[in-house]
Amino acid sequence: MSKPPSHRGGRHRTVRDLPVRTHWLLLATLAVTLTLALLIEGYTQHMFGFADDGAALSQGPSDHVPASVAQGGPVIEAGTAQPRTARPDAHTIALTFDDGPDPTWTPKILAVLRADHVHATFFVVGTQVAAHPDLVRQIVADGNEIGVHTFTHPNLGTIPAWQRTLQLREDQLAIAGATGQTTTLLRPPYSSVNDALDNDDWSAVRQAGSEGYLTVLTTQDSEDWTRPGVARIVADATPRGSAGQVLLMHDAGGDRSQSVAALAQLIPRLQARGFHFATVSQAVHLASPMTAATARDHWTGLALIGALQASHGLLTLLGWLLYAAGALSVLRALVTLVAARRHKKWATYPWGDPVTEPVTVIVPAYNESAGIEAAVRSLLASDHPVEIIVVDDGSTDGTADLVESLNLPGVRVIRQHNAGKPAALNTGIAAASCDLVVMVDGDTVFEPDAVRRLIQPFADPGVGAVSGNAKVVNRGGLLGRWQHIEYVVGFNLDRRLFDLAQCMPTVPGAIGGFRRRALEQVGGVPDATLAEDTDLTMALCRAGWRVVYEERAVAWTEAPASLGALWRQRYRWCYGTLQAMWKHRGALLQRGPAGKLGRRGLGYLLMFQVLLPLLAPVVDIFALYGLVFLNPLHIIGLWLGFLLLQLLMGLYAFRLDGESPGPLWSLPLQQFVYRQLMYLVVIQSVVTALAGSRLRWQRMERYGSLQVPVGAPTASVAMAARQPVRQQPADLAQSWLDEAYGQPPTGDYYRPAVRYSEPAEHSGPHEPGQRI
Repeated sequence: MSKPPSHRGGRHRTVRDLPVRTHWLLLATLAVTLTLALLIEGYTQHMFGFADDGAALSQGPSDHVPASVAQGGPVIEAGTAQPRTARPDAHTIALTFDDGPDPTWTPKILAVLRADHVHATFFVVGTQVAAHPDLVRQIVADGNEIGVHTFTHPNLGTIPAWQRTLQLREDQLAIAGATGQTTTLLRPPYSSVNDALDNDDWSAVRQAGSEGYLTVLTTQDSEDWTRPGVARIVADATPRGSAGQVLLMHDAGGDRSQSVAALAQLIPRLQARGFHFATVSQAVHLASPMTAATARDHWTGLALIGALQASHGLLTLLGWLLYAAGALSVLRALVTLVAARRHKKWATYPWGDPVTEPVTVIVPAYNESAGIEAAVRSLLASDHPVEIIVVDDGSTDGTADLVESLNLPGVRVIRQHNAGKPAALNTGIAAASCDLVVMVDGDTVFEPDAVRRLIQPFADPGVGAVSGNAKVVNRGGLLGRWQHIEYVVGFNLDRRLFDLAQCMPTVPGAIGGFRRRALEQVGGVPDATLAEDTDLTMALCRAGWRVVYEERAVAWTEAPASLGALWRQRYRWCYGTLQAMWKHRGALLQRGPAGKLGRRGLGYLLMFQVLLPLLAPVVDIFALYGLVFLNPLHIIGLWLGFLLLQLLMGLYAFRLDGESPGPLWSLPLQQFVYRQLMYLVVIQSVVTALAGSRLRWQRMERYGSLQVPVGAPTASVAMAARQPVRQQPADLAQSWLDEAYGQPPTGDYYRPAVRYSEPAEHSGPHEPGQRI
């Protein structure tokens, strides 16, 4: 990953950017490669399969089959005007094996043949040749013959002529690549004796003859494919008289242990009766069917074998990765749900005496005129004393003028030249009057109790930052609902887990509370990444401060209302997060709170927000592959199972957040647009980072969907807030609270006699104690 850029200019500064089309070209190339690999796998392994030889022998009309063929010998030359046939000599057995080679059974059969000094003819399937070319070479090296048995074992009589040609050509190329030779012998799959040929079979035989093949049928079937037992196979393979036979056996297609055992008994028994064994060409006195392949066919065959092996290897690897990804996803869901339940109970314990000190709220703003008034008024409606600092970062839409024209009490506007959000936040921190600071985006509206609830964890002196609960305000329409679901189910469930694991990686810019001393210790808000909130949070964790999640501190934020705006936002988020992860990678080797962030937080982000999304396109392509080549019901069932898991997580998360589960009806639709957009964002972000390119800041569109909250701040609170906060005595701060609450604070944040394992005085970050 490239070194994070040092971005010190304004947010509109143009920097070098990798062209988007490069990302898509790379992604398209990978997708096409995977698709081709799956098509090859589906074609070779699932389009046509191995079935028992008798399974496809439903004979049709045979009136087009010449009588000379139906009653002739098993070796047929059909490429001439007058077909010719040939039979083996008397007391001659042409021993043939179909469907191989097989890595288990073919070597055992070859060992039997070598022991008895017998040669045979092996009719091989192209996909098996490509998978085990060394076995085919061994067959030839032992003096045996090779014949074509098609590439994927279809019934030649039931497929179109062009597919027949393709099947024979591919098998021939595989043989040429493996052995450097070609063959003229062919045995059609599911063929048997001559008089079993029907019109479709004869059409295939004639076409093969016109392409230069001799078709080899059988006269004696051992029926070893039925696995009837060794004795039965020996009996079925034994000729009744002295006539020569073409004997059918199998060296692949299942468990062939009975075939191997039967062969070891059959050969010496028939030799004792005066039979001798030969290859097909020897049995009918033909010239050798094996000839040297042309250089073109040999290299083409090698390329075919290489492509098939690479495809199979790639898919095997991806298959294991998908199994691992599925297991990790289920494990993540279970762990997240358990953690959320525990966090819900844990959050009911108080942090200590209520935190009543005033708070500085910093609102960085750049062209936020659409929502700034609602944001500021919501802060003034807080039931906790606040000073509000709006830092205008060189807006061109009159944001600062708008805030000043409101003449709101307790609100200060600071203007600066455009320098970026981190600079604006640091300006606000420098001007803050309080020890506790809340940072708020200009498109966010706070609940009246949000500030009060957000700062209560600071009763623990080891807490340096607090993440609030950001919710989507513009949740109408599918896109809004999908983001609402993501905020509730994804972001907030994860924050509960991070809180328990003490490895919170991000306090969102929409609502976050900070201890000023902690901010000063890490040098303020960093500007080295595009995700300054994540960068800052990680820095605080590495400095030893604890970062927690307060789910009851609720703020409403505008979410992107178009796919383009969503893409820009998430692209910036993801790229910035990658920058922050790279910047803080040293936490992996640290101990204490920093080590927890590194090994727990960064590990979680890497696994579930980077690596697994990179596999998501593979999942989608595999799903389509399964629907076409595998059992569609199994694929749909698996998809429904994962959807059910997400739905259960969603129901529980919505219950925890007090949300109506109504939007979850759109969850199935989310899998077909939103999910793809999210993983494409991750892919492009990763490629951008690996390429060493830098992404420019992209400002979000504002839609004005935020509304001024009901209920304005009372005059006394507002007027008091206009005074410098650090000059307020403790009794005046208490009077603010008395008026805001209507009575002395009670409830969740006012509980008597709470003890801590922490000392009363705290001079810096530490490993936090447990709430009692």
